[in-house]
Amino acid sequence: MMKVAAIQMVSSIALADNMATAKRLLIAAAGEGAGLLLLPEYWPLMGLQDTDKLAIAEPAGSGPMQEFLAEMARSLKVWIIGGTIPLQSAEAGKVMNSTLVFDPQGVQRVRYDKIHLFGFSKGEESYEEARTITAGEQVTTFETEAGRVGLSICYDLRFPELFRAMGPCSLIVVPAAFTYTTGQAHWEILLRARAIENQCYVLASGQGGKHLNGRRTWGHSMLIDPWGKIIAELPEGEGVVSGKIDAELLHQIRASLPALQHRKL
Repeated sequence: MMKVAAIQMVSSIALADNMATAKRLLIAAAGEGAGLLLLPEYWPLMGLQDTDKLAIAEPAGSGPMQEFLAEMARSLKVWIIGGTIPLQSAEAGKVMNSTLVFDPQGVQRVRYDKIHLFGFSKGEESYEEARTITAGEQVTTFETEAGRVGLSICYDLRFPELFRAMGPCSLIVVPAAFTYTTGQAHWEILLRARAIENQCYVLASGQGGKHLNGRRTWGHSMLIDPWGKIIAELPEGEGVVSGKIDAELLHQIRASLPALQHRKL
C-alpha cells in the first residue's frame, strides 16, 4: 500500500513565500510516510490580477519553480505532482496552466496542461481563465508502483468524459483552487462521483482560505476511496491530508461490482 498526501495552501501574492510554505508542508507530508505528494493549483502565486502569473511564467524545462519541484522530489525521495505552475505559451499574453510530475529521482515524467478553462459569473463574482490561459489538449496518465495515476485540474472535475478517457486508474488527482461559492455547492459530490464511477481513489488538493487578492477558496482537500468514502479531509487553512492506496480494496470493489466491464457506450 502506498501512502499519498495532498497539500492544502492559502497562497499569497509572493512567490518566495509560497515556495517556503510548499517546502515546509512537503517535508511534513514526507515525514508522515507519504510516497506521493500533491500540491494545489496555483500554489506558486495567487496574484492581485489574473495577469500577474505572466510575470513568473517559465519556459518548459527550466526555471526556479521547476527546479524547486525536482529538488524536493529528489531530496525527499518521493513522487511529487506539482499542482500547477504557469509555463510560457505560444499565445501572447497567456500561459499554460500545467501539472508537472517528478519521480523520486527528481526526473520529470509527464506534463499535463489544463484542458477545461473555468468561467463563472454571478453578481460581483466573475472569473474567465481563457483570458490569460491557453487550454491544453492531451489526456495524461503515468505509472507508479501503486498503479496508473490520472491527472486533472480543478474545473476538469465537471467533465466526466475526461476521466473515462484516462482508462482504468488506481488513483486520480485533482489539484484545485475551487471558489468558495462553487466549492460549497459541488466540490465533494463531484469528487465522490468521480471516485465511484471510475472505481478508484481520488486525491484532491485545494487552496483553502481567504487570499490577499480578496478571493476566497473552498479548501476541503480530501482522499476518497473507490467506494466513495472520504478517508481524510481538511476543511480550511494550510495542512496535509493523507491516507493509503489499498490495492486489495480496489480489486475487491471492482470484482464485486464490475461496472467498468459493464460499460456499453
